[in-house]
Amino acid sequence: MFSQFKYWEPYISPFDPCPPIRVKSYSTPPNLYINFQPPGMPQFKTPKQALLHGTLWPDLYSPYPNPAKRGDQLE
Repeated sequence: MFSQFKYWEPYISPFDPCPPIRVKSYSTPPNLYINFQPPGMPQFKTPKQALLHGTLWPDLYSPYPNPAKRGDQLE
């Protein structure tokens, strides 16, 4: 399985005057990992779930990470 969220630790200079952000992250959209929509792709059970997630297909859902949890695993 793939992870939509990537993390890295940037170089921190000993002379850097600013407090460093130890772990930085970025997200990649799930459509990068699905070339074509396969037939019979599972869908959310109700229209309400699909509207709350912003897509009809759970495999294409991409949550926004919590910025307060820098570098922590997503729940």
